[in-house]
Amino acid sequence: MNEPLVNPMDQRLLLLENATYGGTGGVSRVAEPHGFRPAFFDMETFAIYPSRFCNGAPAPFHILDGLPDEVVIERHVSGRVVCAKPTIISGFVRGGAFYTREAAARAVAGRPADAN
Repeated sequence: MNEPLVNPMDQRLLLLENATYGGTGGVSRVAEPHGFRPAFFDMETFAIYPSRFCNGAPAPFHILDGLPDEVVIERHVSGRVVCAKPTIISGFVRGGAFYTREAAARAVAGRPADAN
């Protein structure tokens, strides 16, 4: 049975994911040369949100500030996103398709997405 998602997407979670996937195609620095661009995916609506700075410019890494209001739970008075809906996950987009960090890491390593 699937557990409900309860933890919002925030900077702490992004840092944890970067540590988990460090040195693999699951981080922007390694994935970018393979055509992957950092993005977020809403598992509730299936919407893909490319990672953007608050001014709308594409970001070369995962940053929450460019997410639209409909997925943001809290913003700081400065306008920076504090956290987003728990249904938001980070990953990458390539060729219009969303890849989880794990799938991108596997693709960069030349392994099928369902391989162990």
